[in-house]
Amino acid sequence: MLPRQASAEKRRGRLGACHSEERSDAAIHARDRIAALTIDDKRGVEKSSEVCYMHEMLKLFRSAALALLALLASPALAQGPDGQSRADYHAWLAREPAARAQVLSFKQFLDMDGVGDVIPTWQLLRTASSWRDCSGPRFEVAPVAEWSHIADTLKFVSTHVEPAIGDVEAVSGYRNGELNRCSGGAPASAHRHFFALDLTPVAAVGRETMIENLCRVHDDRGRLFDVGLGFYSGVRFHVDSKGFRRWGSNGSSATSPCNTGIYA
Repeated sequence: MLPRQASAEKRRGRLGACHSEERSDAAIHARDRIAALTIDDKRGVEKSSEVCYMHEMLKLFRSAALALLALLASPALAQGPDGQSRADYHAWLAREPAARAQVLSFKQFLDMDGVGDVIPTWQLLRTASSWRDCSGPRFEVAPVAEWSHIADTLKFVSTHVEPAIGDVEAVSGYRNGELNRCSGGAPASAHRHFFALDLTPVAAVGRETMIENLCRVHDDRGRLFDVGLGFYSGVRFHVDSKGFRRWGSNGSSATSPCNTGIYA
């Protein structure tokens, strides 16, 4: 065999070893084989191990690169609230074992009320966008007594909001008293008792179209279902089931696009 062919055979043998070592039958006899090797053979095994290590590292780097590309390509993740992504939610659950039982009970409650699949549970547990500045929790399960409030809101979202503008993402839900104060919420804020959700459309919807459609829904059904509707900048808006009212970006009913007829 020529030197180049021999070298190629060695490389193929080393890479093959990376895969064969994963098999349980090879692992059982590995110690006996190594004990019978000569010094030169042992050096070859050590070099083969280095090749296997580099091979595995390349696979890890490749997987990480693909995951990063997927993250950057996902509009929902790229534009999600800071520190409140789905990955952040799972990390929070891992750090807070007691929260897992609360989350399961909350999800079961929503399922029993027929609204468990309207918006993903982890999004409903997002608190305030200013959680970091306020040193508050990024996710929190509201007290049990408040759960029926958000169930009513989700029913309106499912039957009236989403048919008008498509699927929505929840970016803010329950806020405890301290976080509500720090984030600038009113003492009687609908978020304080889990009546409210701040939402954004999942699909690309223009602000003017979104507001016009939601105002029409609120005109037709808002008073009947005791729904509050407010608008912020961009395509973020507020829906609650605490009582019929409407307001614009400065919190005043006088500036509500539904009252002014100016949807820009």
